[in-house]
Amino acid sequence: MPRNPWFETVAEAQRRARKRLPRPVYGALVAGSERGRTIDANVAAFAELGFAPRVVGHHADRDLTTTVLGVPTALPVLISPTGVQAVHPDGEVAVARAAASRGVVMGLSSFASRPVEEVAGAQPDLFFQLYWSGTRATMTQRMDRARAAGAKALIVTLDWSFSHGRDWGSPAVPEKLDLRTMLRFAPDVLPRPGWLWRYARSGRLPELTVPNLRAPGGEAPGFFAAYGEWMQTTPPTWEDVKWLGEEWGGPLLLKGVTRVDDAKRAVDAGVTALSVSNHGGNNLDTTPATIRILPSVAEAVGDEIEVLLDGGVRRGGDVAKALALGARAVLIGRACLWGLAANGQAGVENVLDILRGGLDSAVLGLGHSSVHELGPEDLVIPAGFPLVLGGGGLPVGPSAAPADVESPVA
Repeated sequence: MPRNPWFETVAEAQRRARKRLPRPVYGALVAGSERGRTIDANVAAFAELGFAPRVVGHHADRDLTTTVLGVPTALPVLISPTGVQAVHPDGEVAVARAAASRGVVMGLSSFASRPVEEVAGAQPDLFFQLYWSGTRATMTQRMDRARAAGAKALIVTLDWSFSHGRDWGSPAVPEKLDLRTMLRFAPDVLPRPGWLWRYARSGRLPELTVPNLRAPGGEAPGFFAAYGEWMQTTPPTWEDVKWLGEEWGGPLLLKGVTRVDDAKRAVDAGVTALSVSNHGGNNLDTTPATIRILPSVAEAVGDEIEVLLDGGVRRGGDVAKALALGARAVLIGRACLWGLAANGQAGVENVLDILRGGLDSAVLGLGHSSVHELGPEDLVIPAGFPLVLGGGGLPVGPSAAPADVESPVA
């Protein structure tokens, strides 16, 4: 561990995560699909936006609080649901404790390595995430379990088309951890003794099952068995989305919207909120950066439902830019996992503190007293930056991704 476990940027958290984690584990965190253009575009697009600061009239006190789906949060940042968090022995429970200590909402993946009951015990402000996987009866059972555990909202993720190929090679993920598997992965694990030592001290091996998909009275399925069920399930219709909302009976966030026409249909289907998301670049490569798409979606449906943004957030200034372009809040995935890998619960808290500090600085410099006052006039927006998908015309603007990018794991 570094002499000073604190880090001052998310980029430093990523560097420490890369040093600590076995190569396949780190590769699973950073790798986008195919060439990796979308994952890089998500981050690069934020840098194209500038601020228009004020020099006098700053406010001594700034309010960074908001509500998402009726749940108060100290910061317009939610922990995005991400599966099997084997980067640290405490996994999702450490993330939940960090979220609770900083007063932010946590999203829990149905593919998480820890059961919803345990995670909700650490952070009651929990949103449970569900894929369209299995039968309606199976999904009802999973929703009932999450509701009984205290989940306050449901996140439905539909922006996944099982794109697997990566130009630099996909990381190897074992189906189970037995002696033969451990020997096979030894060359990757032994050079990272700190990661191995953490698990040795915890008395447990990395969890490769998904307990939140366990059938009543059954065993928790393995990751690949759960993934197979998901792949083999007939894709949902808008009527199915409406059914999910009715069956859940509470706030529902639809994750994965990039098109204006889809956003309008989501409103018609009765969702409470949507997230402008391209699955962090892990789905269809060359999908445009979400911050480019956000303004059109927010303009189309922002008066009817809450609009969130997911993808590429690395700084508090990125949060401010998303809010200025119409987002209620943002979700973070990789940044949280890098913090978890770097320093467990304290590392996730560190990441949230970085985002808080950067957001507060932006609100101060822009002359506002609240995050709710941020607007497009606070930004320098290049000509052609916003993109409109599914809005009745062709998308306009510059290329959605840099011309040449290196692979995220090179």
